[in-house]
Amino acid sequence: MEAESEPYVRLATLRQLHQVMADMNTARSLADTLQTVAEGVVSGLGYELAAVNLVRSDGDLVVAAFAGDPAAEALITGRVGSRASWERRLDMGEAWGDLRFIPHTEGWILDEDDVPQWYTGGPDPRFEDEWHPSDRLFAPMRTPNVPGGAAGELIGIISVDRPRNGRRPGAWGREALQMYAFQAAIAISNARLRANMQRALVRLEREQQALRASEESFRQAFEYAPSGMAIAELGGDQHGRILRTNDALCRLLGRPASALRRYSFADLVHPEDIGTLLRTSAEGGRAELRLVRRDGTYVWVSLRNSVVADAADGPRFLLTHVEDIEERKRRELQLAHRASHDSLTGLPNSAELRSRLSARLCQRPHALPPSAADSLDAAYGSHAAGHPAAYEGGGAHRADHPVVYEGDAGPGAGHPAGYESGGHAFDLHAGPGPYDAFDHHVHTVTPEGGMDDGTKGLAVLFCDLDGFKSINDRFGHNAGDAVLIEVARRLSNGVRDGDTVARLGGDEFVVLADGLGKADAQDLAVRLRNEIIQPIRVDGRAMRVGASFGIGWAHCGMTADEVLKSADERMYVEKRSRPKQHRRAG
Repeated sequence: MEAESEPYVRLATLRQLHQVMADMNTARSLADTLQTVAEGVVSGLGYELAAVNLVRSDGDLVVAAFAGDPAAEALITGRVGSRASWERRLDMGEAWGDLRFIPHTEGWILDEDDVPQWYTGGPDPRFEDEWHPSDRLFAPMRTPNVPGGAAGELIGIISVDRPRNGRRPGAWGREALQMYAFQAAIAISNARLRANMQRALVRLEREQQALRASEESFRQAFEYAPSGMAIAELGGDQHGRILRTNDALCRLLGRPASALRRYSFADLVHPEDIGTLLRTSAEGGRAELRLVRRDGTYVWVSLRNSVVADAADGPRFLLTHVEDIEERKRRELQLAHRASHDSLTGLPNSAELRSRLSARLCQRPHALPPSAADSLDAAYGSHAAGHPAAYEGGGAHRADHPVVYEGDAGPGAGHPAGYESGGHAFDLHAGPGPYDAFDHHVHTVTPEGGMDDGTKGLAVLFCDLDGFKSINDRFGHNAGDAVLIEVARRLSNGVRDGDTVARLGGDEFVVLADGLGKADAQDLAVRLRNEIIQPIRVDGRAMRVGASFGIGWAHCGMTADEVLKSADERMYVEKRSRPKQHRRAG
């Protein structure tokens, strides 16, 4: 820029400066903007050399653009100067407004710092304002000041050298460079913003593409999974409602997708498995349970739940994997049945009989201490009054309570709701200690004594066939097996739902019948004996066997073996008391 007397500046010079500033704001990228800034200093402000030092994310400054000398450009472009060295230069320079000037007489102090620079030599100035090759002039570029606040953030520094007129810039030249640095800061900030936006848009597009690809992968994995899949609501009024199902689940349950969307899994689960389902849903875990098909039958499935979370709102959906395990469950049930039932007759075996009997009896001793009896009075009050049997034998038996245990008809058959299959749902207090009068165990009592006083107990009928050995000897084991099968059928048909008929082995059977008095048990034994002695036809032959019954009674404090031994002994007493001809097979 020519040295002209301010304010008499050529209109062409202003036009040239205006064009340079316009070019800064139309560059297509940050790199183009930085190079345009450097070249604008040379073409519009009248300097031979210009460098743009840009502040990096770590605070140091890098030579991002250079104009005026290809050799110098190749030498320093891309080199980095520390922020501390640059701050030192700005602090020691003469303040020309926002510009900083360091004359050659002081600049030698900076020759050894790490700021990239070029070196040129020359004679001492011949007049006062002549430019020396070692003079330094810097134009800081800052973001616009916050109104009423501190100065803007430093984003870079323009370094200039060699004014074409050979003189240090005057007032107009200094103000022009300062204004140019201000406009350059705006252009660079805008270019950075555009670059960040472009990167964000590219990243967003890539993320959207990845999301679309992920959604498509999920859709295909969901729709074409070989096992059932479902998405259900999580939380709220519609918790558990099925939102979406795949074809495999529709085929498994025999229901179209539109119909399944009217249900939740709680509507489809077997009533006995509802607790398992609720625990599984809450924990996001897995469970094995039964779901109902359209035809009303149930299928065993394995459910695996996972929570689908939303970044903003937290967990929103439940993704459920439903696997058909009907065949495996059938095999497991078959194995369990074989382990607990007699292979010939299908009746519960000796181990299962002892298990059921033990589950009905607790180990608390017969006699209650006075303090325990008092606690029972306090617990039951007048309701227990008038029931003498309530404290007999096993103790805290409620005469108006039906006895609770698992019979052949299935868990809880014929018994109050709340029975827990397989054992007691309370502490049996096996060892010495205080007795809890409020436990929910109904203690088993024994209706012993000379007269039937109305007490109901757990009768154990031990049955031994008379004359069975002769059938095996005369007609073979196949005939004997057929007789045992028929006897098992007649015993099962002769008892109530919920009673247990078991085969101990050989020709010995046991019947557990709860809630019977002494007369009831004797009548049952007579009826069963009359059923057994009826002729049995095997391969066209009519065969007859007799039966001896011993009636024992179970009460809490006894073991299963003690109960069976007692009934067995009474059976032998009964067998010996009958005439021999009445015990032979026909």
